[in-house]
Amino acid sequence: MKDNTHTLLLIDDHPLFRKGVADLIAMDSSLTLVGEAASGEEGYTKAVQLQPDLILLDLNMKGMDGIETLKALKEADIDSRVIMLTVSDHEENVVAALRAGADGYLLKDMEPEEILDRLRQAAGGRLVISDNLTELLARALCEEPHPRDEDAAGLTDRERQILELVAQGLSNKHIARELNITEGTVKVHVKHLLKKLNLRSRVEAAVWAVTGRGR
Repeated sequence: MKDNTHTLLLIDDHPLFRKGVADLIAMDSSLTLVGEAASGEEGYTKAVQLQPDLILLDLNMKGMDGIETLKALKEADIDSRVIMLTVSDHEENVVAALRAGADGYLLKDMEPEEILDRLRQAAGGRLVISDNLTELLARALCEEPHPRDEDAAGLTDRERQILELVAQGLSNKHIARELNITEGTVKVHVKHLLKKLNLRSRVEAAVWAVTGRGR
């Protein structure tokens, strides 16, 4: 496998859609589809076995649904970036997925080239969300109390620095590289700043930071 090629696992219970995604991935030399699964249970097993760079996960599946599968993958501490790819743009589904640790949320009705572009961004360590969902997520955040700014939250200089990089969509691994600190240290700082800001996920922190920081 080439160093600049990112591996991908697709978990979706619709065979025709899996075929379409496989054909789409084949168009991009930087992405390689290494596995497909028709259910959450099968997807989890293959994810553990294959350890892909990216996992594309459908939300609505029979049996073990997307959220349950996502939680299981995160609990297994698999070092894969999990991107939801679904038809649902319902606020509760978007928020639930991102709070469960999804690294992105894309809609199936996006243009094929746009999906490929977002997958390349995700492979590069970026958080990816369909454009029309960012405002929806920002609205959902406004419904919950949180500090108006970093001063009220009492963020340290390092936490502010990391928040800026989270807002740029960088993963813990990329933030660690940028700041020349360990990934474990970044995780601790992210955990602390989320608690101080009364936010539940790094994606929420990113959206909150880029939509006016509560102002």
